[in-house]
Amino acid sequence: MDIAAEVNAKAGPERYILSGCSGGGKSTLLQELRRRGFPTFEEPGRQIVREEQKTGGSALPWVDPEAFALKAIEMSVGAFDQAALLDGPVFYDRSFIDAISFVSYISRRLHPDHQSLIDTRRYAGLVFLTPPWPEIFQNDAERQTSFDEAVEEYERLEMSFTEFGYDPIVLPKGPVEERAAFLLDLIFRGDKTP
Repeated sequence: MDIAAEVNAKAGPERYILSGCSGGGKSTLLQELRRRGFPTFEEPGRQIVREEQKTGGSALPWVDPEAFALKAIEMSVGAFDQAALLDGPVFYDRSFIDAISFVSYISRRLHPDHQSLIDTRRYAGLVFLTPPWPEIFQNDAERQTSFDEAVEEYERLEMSFTEFGYDPIVLPKGPVEERAAFLLDLIFRGDKTP
């Protein structure tokens, strides 16, 4: 492991991932956590889609999924490293692990460089998953997956986080204020009961 990666792996606050089902309320929860004063990082995928659509690029999940995922990994590593100077818990809408899981699914293998990222840059052990929630699921210009595809993604991610040494915690369905309270109670008090 190089020295920069080792410093980045140990520096900074606890970094918490919000992951799970697309359309499950991650972005809304991230906004609530930001409103409460916590540092947050937007989902790289949405940023990539906006940029690719603006420039006519092809690194879109429905055009070139591997190029899209590789860009998401790069952006997520950058966001991970940026947090080194922040205080308190930091929250991410998705992570490089989400994108690595996707690339591994497409290529049917885990690339050694991706394994190295997983080993050297560690997020907090608890990963918060938004479960499939058909009542709030909707597509937009940046999300063009079906609900069934979103459920498959959720199941793959839940297995990947476990495989990579994380403890996935499924967030309860409910108002965003209750979800935020559940998550923060778990972080600060260790209470897993909804």
